[in-house]
Amino acid sequence: MLELKSLKKSYHQGSQTIEIFENLNFHVGEGQRVAIMGKSGSGKSTLLSLISGIIKPDDGDISLNSVSYKDLQESELNDFRAMNIGFIFQNFHLVSYLNALENVMLPAKVCNISKPREKAIKLLESVGLGHRMEHLPSQLSGGEKQRVAIARALIHNPKIILADEPSGNLDDETGNAVMDILFELIKKNNTTLILVTHSKDVANRCEKTYELLQGSLTQC
Repeated sequence: MLELKSLKKSYHQGSQTIEIFENLNFHVGEGQRVAIMGKSGSGKSTLLSLISGIIKPDDGDISLNSVSYKDLQESELNDFRAMNIGFIFQNFHLVSYLNALENVMLPAKVCNISKPREKAIKLLESVGLGHRMEHLPSQLSGGEKQRVAIARALIHNPKIILADEPSGNLDDETGNAVMDILFELIKKNNTTLILVTHSKDVANRCEKTYELLQGSLTQC
């Protein structure tokens, strides 16, 4: 479903070249739930950015549902990302001047989803926020914001969700409740999940866990 072949990525800091990935190979099957662990600075967020197509590798190839990113022009890749990938971030990234319902509906406008309001309401109800739809992000708790973000990530029925420390800014009890909702919904929709986390408890909820160390992924 997702395949990374001989991926290479480096950054330049002044005259110094920092190798992030030199020959990274990785495969995730449809509907799988995969956790990525590793120390800060090991390249976890870079890996998600490469998978999403937000940044490009120096060499190698990425394909999602047998579509190679190399074969797509920039505008085509942007459309492909919007249609096929959902994102959940540690810091929620909700639009401050839009209420919960409007935030969830945002991807629907890009993807031309029919009946977006109806679908957004149903999703907010499924994450327990049917009574908070008209509230702005500033009026929501951290756990509520992340539940809005989960609903937003799922409204266009993406093939894959990339989640970067989704419980990282939440206390344990709230984080566990949010993760319960996320795993329940992706299982219901058979959505593939790649989850970056520092939490072993969260990682243990996935089918496979990999550690990212020195540019290589090793299954734990």
